[in-house]
Amino acid sequence: QVQLVQSGGGLVQAGGSLSLGCVVSGRTFSSTALGWFRQAPGKERGVVAAISGRGSTTQYADSVKGRFTCSRDAAKNMVLLQMSSLKPEDTAVYYCAARDRSYISTWSVSTFPYWGQGTQVTVSS
Repeated sequence: QVQLVQSGGGLVQAGGSLSLGCVVSGRTFSSTALGWFRQAPGKERGVVAAISGRGSTTQYADSVKGRFTCSRDAAKNMVLLQMSSLKPEDTAVYYCAARDRSYISTWSVSTFPYWGQGTQVTVSS
C-alpha cells in the first residue's frame, strides 16, 4: 500500500520562505516519479513541480520557476519542495503525489494515483 505523508507548510509573509516534505512508503522510491500540486479556493488543482524517479528530470510550472526547488532525498524516501520569494497568490493547499512510473510524461492529475493528505500554505501581503 503506497502512502504519502506530508509535513511543513503554515503562514508566512510575502517574500518569505517555507519548505514542504513528503515521505513515501510502499513503493520502490527510485521507481516513483513524484509531483507537487496546489489547489486554491475555487480553482482546479494544478502542478507546481514534478521530479523523475532518480531525480534526473525536474519540471516546474512557469509561475514558480526560479522561486521553488523540488528535490529528492533517497535516504529518507522523501521529496522536498523549498519555496522562496513567496507571493500571496501562492496561497493554497499543497499536495504531494506519486506516479506508478519512474518518469514524468504528463502533468495530468489523473496520472498520479497516490496522494498525500495536503497541507495549507498561506502567504500574507
